[in-house]
Amino acid sequence: MQKTYRLENLSCTSCAAKFEKNVRELPDINHVNLNFGASKLTIDGNVSIAELEKAGAFDHIRVFPEKEKVEYVPFYKRRQSIETMISLLLLIAGVFVSFQTAENDPLAIALFGGSILVGGYGMFWTGLQNLTKLQFDMKTLMTIAIIGAVIIGEWREGAVVVFLFAVSEALESFSMNKARQSIRGLMDLAPARALIQRQGELMELDTEEIRIGDILIVKPGQKIAMDGTVLRGASSVNQAAITGESIPASKEAGDEVFAGTLNEEGALEVTVTKRVEDTTIAKIIHLVEEAQAEKAPSQKFVDRFAKYYTPAIIAIAFLVALVPGFVTGNWELWVYQGLAVLVVGCPCALVVSTPVAIVTAIGNAARQGVLIKGGIHLEETGRINAIAFDKTGTLTKGYPEVTDVYAESGYTNEEVLKIAASVEAMSQHPLARAITLEAKSVYPYADFSSVTGKGAHAAINGLRIYVGSLSWAEEFGFSVPEAYRKLQESGKSVMAVFSEMELIGAVAVADAIRTESPEIIRKLKAMGIEETVMLTGDHPVTARAIASQIGVKDVRAGLMPEDKLSAIKDLQKEYGRVAMVGDGVNDAPALAASTIGIAMGGAGTDAALETADIALMADDLEKLPYTIRLSRKTLRIIKENIVFALGLKIIALLLIIPGWLTLWIAIFADMGATLLVIMNALRLVKIQK
Repeated sequence: MQKTYRLENLSCTSCAAKFEKNVRELPDINHVNLNFGASKLTIDGNVSIAELEKAGAFDHIRVFPEKEKVEYVPFYKRRQSIETMISLLLLIAGVFVSFQTAENDPLAIALFGGSILVGGYGMFWTGLQNLTKLQFDMKTLMTIAIIGAVIIGEWREGAVVVFLFAVSEALESFSMNKARQSIRGLMDLAPARALIQRQGELMELDTEEIRIGDILIVKPGQKIAMDGTVLRGASSVNQAAITGESIPASKEAGDEVFAGTLNEEGALEVTVTKRVEDTTIAKIIHLVEEAQAEKAPSQKFVDRFAKYYTPAIIAIAFLVALVPGFVTGNWELWVYQGLAVLVVGCPCALVVSTPVAIVTAIGNAARQGVLIKGGIHLEETGRINAIAFDKTGTLTKGYPEVTDVYAESGYTNEEVLKIAASVEAMSQHPLARAITLEAKSVYPYADFSSVTGKGAHAAINGLRIYVGSLSWAEEFGFSVPEAYRKLQESGKSVMAVFSEMELIGAVAVADAIRTESPEIIRKLKAMGIEETVMLTGDHPVTARAIASQIGVKDVRAGLMPEDKLSAIKDLQKEYGRVAMVGDGVNDAPALAASTIGIAMGGAGTDAALETADIALMADDLEKLPYTIRLSRKTLRIIKENIVFALGLKIIALLLIIPGWLTLWIAIFADMGATLLVIMNALRLVKIQK
């Protein structure tokens, strides 16, 4: 039976690997998957929480059922923090006594020993176990170094190192938990119980028991527990949790609502359309956790590097202890220096440098309504050189709107629009719907009829009125004004409105561009994107007209899905890394072939969530520059972290040459590097739209 658990105190990748190994060795375990980024454990087998916590006892790992809300324990109340404070007090007392008497005074040694045991007993136990198995992780290296320090009489140094290590562990755990808070915040959004109407009866149920077709009752101020469609009622719903939009969306009968969103005003009755595990918020959480678990290219490089780095450090430490010792005969100094090399060489900061940045960035993006499906996609987005856009629904709104109305002598624009809407009221054509939506009212109409390829006509106040193509108006003998022709040449669909006796006017309809599209293209160019391209199946005249308004120069029109695929391949030959932005359905081949496929409108669109590497949940093009900026910042922070992790250690190791490297400087270099990379990565939380 497969079960999922949440983990506390999982702060380093080597500890996570060891915990996973320990769990695999438990009886009745078929499969184990540990996600370090999300701090999540999935097990197929028969095992208790007590057994799991025993497997993680070496690092005080706590295990909770996935659905259980974990009580937050303040930093100062954590056992790790309390032990560290006691270790500090004993260390201070030992230093005071040693200054009054001597460092080798029995009372001072007892106090230093107590400080070492309280602050480091867990580390020693794990380190000694690792030593018997020849597993050289951070705790093993620290254990060797502390034992060596005690043997050569450096009790005070040993106590200082243990205290600093305990501080490092506590702060690292706190910082990693903070990095994971973004995904945990998403998990707590949807209520665990909800009020349901089933077969005329009201009942409060766990969300796992709610079935498709149940009626969900949502009061003002409550969070919506399930995805569904509004059956009755009207309200404004804050959808920021799903889409990142700060402005509440109006909802009425027939509109879609999502689990985890907040009903702000009116009461709603919602027909449940998805089970709890299939809701949009559940899919987002699952995909974000999977993304955090996937190793980015730079992380794979760091892992490969660390594999050879640790044995190399151990070899260097032995050489530092032995070679100068033989040459100078000063064994105490150089054994001490060798122990310091072991401490400073711990690879923890290097190993954590990339995953903490990836976890933080992907979690931040999810809260902003951008779903990034893996570290590799996050990194690649920062390296793209060109972006190809689908036109309809991406750069444009995706539905036709009335853009221009012309009235001939004797008529007003409002009258022309009302007459046209009266004829089109019964038509199912998308252009007809645009006209009827724009008109405030219609005249009484009768005897409606459509003519394929030409238009439609109906009787209005006893007069036959025609609405259709300009060529149809010419068939009736009317001379079409040049203004109508120019509208058509600009890519708009122009419909003449006429009777058998006179030309009344014209209505132009077009798939209107998004108001933000020109500014987005400008921002992308300012960010250094070399080329923006429009790929569309529309007529070249329409495509070029829209592209000129938006600021896109490279237009490829009249394309079928397979043509878009070829266009992406051509762009990749020219520019290297190319992103494709589309709706995730008819653009699927191009999205799949591009370096990064970005789908618009992921909220409620399963196809977008499944096919794209990145989904802009709110159908908001403004999120595109934000995503590229976040990606580039993440790449920069990963590089900075690797430099910090290695740079501090190299500086510390250079202190060996004059013999200045001490154990406390070594632990400061290691602790400082680890905390520096974590704090540096947490800067990604501040990047907003």
